Amino acid sequence: MAKRQIPVIVLAGFLGSGKTTLLNHLLSRSGGSRIGAVVNDFGSIEIDAMSIAGQVDSMVSLGNGCLCCAVDTSELDVFLDRLARPAARIDVIVIEASGLAEPQELIRMILASENRNIVYGGLVEVIDAAEFSATRARHPELDRHVGIADLVVLNKADRIGDEARESLLATLAGLAPGTPVVTASYGRVDPEFLFDRKPREDRNEAIRQLSFEDLCAGEDEHGHDGHGHDGHDGHLHAAYESVEFTSEDPLHPRRLMDFLDARPRGLYRIKGFVHFGVSGHRNKFSLHAVGDFLRFYPSPWARSEKRATQLVMIGSGIDAGALREGLEACRDTAGEADDTGMWGVLRYAQT
Repeated sequence: MAKRQIPVIVLAGFLGSGKTTLLNHLLSRSGGSRIGAVVNDFGSIEIDAMSIAGQVDSMVSLGNGCLCCAVDTSELDVFLDRLARPAARIDVIVIEASGLAEPQELIRMILASENRNIVYGGLVEVIDAAEFSATRARHPELDRHVGIADLVVLNKADRIGDEARESLLATLAGLAPGTPVVTASYGRVDPEFLFDRKPREDRNEAIRQLSFEDLCAGEDEHGHDGHGHDGHDGHLHAAYESVEFTSEDPLHPRRLMDFLDARPRGLYRIKGFVHFGVSGHRNKFSLHAVGDFLRFYPSPWARSEKRATQLVMIGSGIDAGALREGLEACRDTAGEADDTGMWGVLRYAQT
């Protein structure tokens, strides 16, 4: 049985864009998930949510199970190996890149890693809305960074007016057509958009749709978050849609791969289980997709588990009806699929 790999997310952006603030937010809202935070910069690391600041050059165990370490790129693979070892029980690894780092180099190292316990989880590029034009003029490579991102976080969006924000969103759309852009203030991005949080005791279903209840937790009836800020700009539901698809009929593997190959870039994330029902491939196939990255994880169905496909798709500017229609067309009601149809799936399977 294939073991689920640990997603490694690269968090990039120039100095002052709010990467550490966003990381603090993820750590404080991890929902019980154990986060391995790798900071690609020697120096002062402030993790406000964890009340830690100082010179960190080794692993530090935090109260909620998070781990933080500071490394340079030559050490990255060593620390990834250490964080991904089973004894650490890490659920997700977030690499906060240096403010002047080339994120594609970190991506290359992750993809080239021979560690079978990790998987690339996407590049998140953090943009300072108020300083974008000035930063772009000084560092034209920012255009390239935005262009290769799987998700762009337009942080400090509360510091500019509506007209300036719309103009900036149009600029980002031109630099990275189809790439989701979420506006945020104080780095408040829902963690579930980046990684699967462990289900709470009262919600332990196998797969859970993005919950607006979770996004609004802690606010009053006026939408304030209890810290003196209007939290609405940071809400994922202001820009994103979550689409759910279920099917008790098995899916045709070739049709599903055609659907996945043609998925719009605005469809940032897909997660869930797929039931194929092909003779010899009757396992449950967990599906993990972020940006252009795709991976299947086959494992046996539990004895009492219902054979069914359950998928959640999260994106911006997506056509929910078209997505459901596309998946409906993947149903294999006539039992036409055979072993050859599974070849495309198996190319992306972690065994």
